[in-house]
Amino acid sequence: MAIKSTIFKAHLHIADIDHSYYADHAMTLARHPSETDERMMVRLVALALHAHELQTVCGGDGTLTFGAGLSDVDEPDVWLRDFTGQTKLWMEVGQPEDKPLIKACGKADQVVLYCFNHAAEVWWRTMEAKLSRPKNLRVYRIPTLASQALIPLAQRSMQLQATVQEGALTLSDDRNTVEIEPVRWK
Repeated sequence: MAIKSTIFKAHLHIADIDHSYYADHAMTLARHPSETDERMMVRLVALALHAHELQTVCGGDGTLTFGAGLSDVDEPDVWLRDFTGQTKLWMEVGQPEDKPLIKACGKADQVVLYCFNHAAEVWWRTMEAKLSRPKNLRVYRIPTLASQALIPLAQRSMQLQATVQEGALTLSDDRNTVEIEPVRWK
């Protein structure tokens, strides 16, 4: 019998000062059996950093949700769709192969990748030239210490506060606070 995904519930209070976006998001995250808490929390960080696009891109008439991620290679980790079903934003986390990313660039208006962990620099050196063509692809690096500091925030039921200011994210619960300043690679 296959191991099932673990379900996490998150209530995320977002105060994005950079984009004047203030909202609460109640969401369910399904953590694939092969996914780590670190990767799951980086997915949550990606969503928090781009939640304002619900307003700025879709005028408030869209959906920002977690995709199947590791369970389905044809779905992103996080996506933003407008009311017509058009994919406005496709987000991935990790260090994927170049071909699925380039394919995603053809399916969405914008594609954003958040790399993390100690192997990200090595991965980027091998992928930078391969990923130079797509104009609708942005690549960011989450510093390793910051992504690892997210692990204690991963609880089956989470109440989190996300503040975005000057491009940096502060994510906290009642015990822990993590500062994340993504570095843009592309």
